Amino acid sequence: MPRVTVLGSMNMDISVSVPRLAGPGETVLGSAARLQPGGKGANQALAAARLAAVVRMVGCCGADDFGVACRAALHDGGVDVSGIRVIDGASTGLALISVDQAGENSIIVSPGANALAGPPEVSAALDAPGDALVLSAEIPVAVLAETLGRARAAGVLTVLNLAPVPPRAGPLLASGVDWLVVNGPEAGGLLGRPVAGPDGARSAAAALAGNGPRHVVITLGAAGAVLAGAAGLHTVPGFTVRTVDSVGAGDAFVAALGVAAAAGVPPAGAVRLACAAGATAVTRTGAQDGLPTPAGVLAATGVRWPA
Repeated sequence: MPRVTVLGSMNMDISVSVPRLAGPGETVLGSAARLQPGGKGANQALAAARLAAVVRMVGCCGADDFGVACRAALHDGGVDVSGIRVIDGASTGLALISVDQAGENSIIVSPGANALAGPPEVSAALDAPGDALVLSAEIPVAVLAETLGRARAAGVLTVLNLAPVPPRAGPLLASGVDWLVVNGPEAGGLLGRPVAGPDGARSAAAALAGNGPRHVVITLGAAGAVLAGAAGLHTVPGFTVRTVDSVGAGDAFVAALGVAAAAGVPPAGAVRLACAAGATAVTRTGAQDGLPTPAGVLAATGVRWPA
C-alpha cells in the first residue's frame, strides 16, 4: 500500500444547488444549504485513503465545531490526523459553493486557519517516511516552497496542485517538483496567456514542462488530460459519465495520480487512472461524499484500480 502525505487545506463547505450560477450583481435562489467537510487538502487525503493508500494529513484548523467535524471526517475515513494543528482563536476555513443543474460550480474560500500554516507544517509533512507528498495551494506559498525544497533533498516524490494559482508561483515550478497538476485557466495564469482547448493545453503543458517540473498534467474535464514530460507529449482521453456534481472531482484526480505514481505506475497509466477517478467523482454529490473507491471507479468507467 503506497504511503502518501497530504499537505493542504481543510474547510467546511457550505453548498447550495442553483438553477444557474449567478452573474455579477445577480441574486439566484437555491436549495437548502448543505454543510460538509472539505478543502482541497482534506479531500485529497480522504480520496487517497479510499484508493487504498496509507495517508497522513498535515494542515491547520480552528478549535471550533467546524474543525472538530473536519478532523472527524478524515479520521473516520482512515486518515492519520496526527499532523493536523488545531489553532486556538482561529476559525476553520470556509468554502461557499454554488452548483448548477449541469454540475458546474462556483467556489469562494475564506482561508481561516489555513492561512496560518507555517514551519510546524513543513516539518510535519516530512516527519514520517512516505512514497509521495501531495501539496495543494490553499495554504501560504512560503510553506509550499520550503516543503518542496526539503522533499527534493530527501528524495520524496512530490505532486503539486496549483489550484488556485498563487502570486509568485514561478519559483515553485523551478523547485524540482515531480508532478505539476493544473487545469486550463490555471495553466494560463502560470504562463500569462489564455489556454483554450486540447491544442492550447498541449502547447501549455510543453511550455510548463520546460520550466522545471518533471511531469506536467493539464486537466480538461470530460475530455481527459494532457501529459508532458521527459517521455514526450500525450493526450489521455476522458470517460463518458453522467455529471451530477463536479465539486471535488479535481481533488479525486490529484489524489489518484499521487497514489498511482507512488505505487510505481508509469506516467501515462497514472494519468489514465486519475481521469477515471475524477470521472467517477462527478457522478455523485458532495466533495467528500462523492470521492471514489476502487469499486466505484470500476462501476463508473470500467477501469480496474491496480491492487
